[in-house]
Amino acid sequence: MAELKLSETRDLTRIERIGAHSHIRGLGLDSTLEPRSVSEGMVGQASARKAAGVIVQMVKAGKIAGRAVLLAGHPGTGKTAIAMGMAKSLGLETPFAMLAGSELFSLEMSKTEALTQAFRKAIGVRIKEETEVIEGEVVEIQIDRPASAGAASKTGKLTLKTTEMETVYDLGAKMIEALGKDKVQSGDVIAIDKASGKITKLGRSFSRSRDYDAMGPQTKFVQCPDGELQKRKEVVHCVTLHEIDVINSRTQGFLALFTGDTGEIRAEVREQIDTKVAEWREEGKAEIVPGVLFIDEVHMLDIECFSFLNRALENEMAPILVVATNRGITTIRGTNYKSPHGIPIDFLDRLLIISTQPYTEEEIRKILDIRCQEEDVEMSEDARVLLTKIGVDTSLRYAIHLITSAALACQKRKGKVVEMEDISRVYELFWDVKRSTQYLMEYQSQYMFNEVPTAEADADEANAMVS
Repeated sequence: MAELKLSETRDLTRIERIGAHSHIRGLGLDSTLEPRSVSEGMVGQASARKAAGVIVQMVKAGKIAGRAVLLAGHPGTGKTAIAMGMAKSLGLETPFAMLAGSELFSLEMSKTEALTQAFRKAIGVRIKEETEVIEGEVVEIQIDRPASAGAASKTGKLTLKTTEMETVYDLGAKMIEALGKDKVQSGDVIAIDKASGKITKLGRSFSRSRDYDAMGPQTKFVQCPDGELQKRKEVVHCVTLHEIDVINSRTQGFLALFTGDTGEIRAEVREQIDTKVAEWREEGKAEIVPGVLFIDEVHMLDIECFSFLNRALENEMAPILVVATNRGITTIRGTNYKSPHGIPIDFLDRLLIISTQPYTEEEIRKILDIRCQEEDVEMSEDARVLLTKIGVDTSLRYAIHLITSAALACQKRKGKVVEMEDISRVYELFWDVKRSTQYLMEYQSQYMFNEVPTAEADADEANAMVS
């Protein structure tokens, strides 16, 4: 009898796309804001991470709205990683909006409108409201179905209990339908919003945990509620100002958030919303949560955008602005003037500048180890040493690109661990910037529109000038 071979099954419940910064989980600081050498995916850049940690603390304390921070450093020194670390450290409730400087020029709206929307995406509003809720464990559901399928609708009774009391409620057709839709049965703990009639299933009661021998992984057990059945609960909603703008400016309301068709929003709508939010703040119904707006490639903005940002930062509803650039002294877009980082001096004056330094060999090694783990690639010690050397000689980004390529080369030769030969193979296949530039210099005459002058061209030009 042939041996039955079970095919390998892969767990497809967790499918994630591995991105350039998917290994970043925070800034890697301890309670005293001292950076750990390797923590939460972050390596090196101790002073920059510490400075970012101080900014995060100020954001959490609500002290720094309307300020701006510049992350400046060489390409591949972890500027975007620090910004991502800041976003993760702030938690889910603090809004974090991300924008690339070049994005503004390809949108179907004006640059200033796109910047305004980005600003308002980074400002959260925490709205509090009190609602009456009936919360208890379902003892019994009785539904009386009419004998004839005529005009008579279903009626029924719902018995709910807490640890202290038990009450029977009469049910109408809509409530019966809602209970059926949520598959509510005796032993479930439910909450009913009195205003809307919305039913929320909180879980099954611990007292009924032995009713079934087998249960699904999603079965959640909760304690039977205590106290009275009817309670007043404070519900907190967190939304951004941009979401409120979109909901109030479109006929389809919040659906515009999903379609992405937000378009330009009128100034009157924003003024009304700001007035309403200010009223809620005075009444204690809402509070403003200033978030973070991160603009990468800030040198791509033009002089109009910088002028707009200057004014926008003075607004009382401004978020914390974090910008990043890898440019040196370069022309400000839209002008003929040169300035550090391609940013006008008056705007630079508002920025707290955090500098990032090139990584050392040891730090490159640690980053490559983290990326190997993230990309699920096993690599031998010799291969890691070679890859680190390549990273030092070329760039960290190039070395990171070679990890997956080397893993595929290893797979092709049916190996399990990436060896030096796999790294060498992909190093020959894919060139880095230095080797590519060297090749262009050697064979420049064979390319179109070559702008690097050759020795012969220089001599011809000199002769022409003499004559």
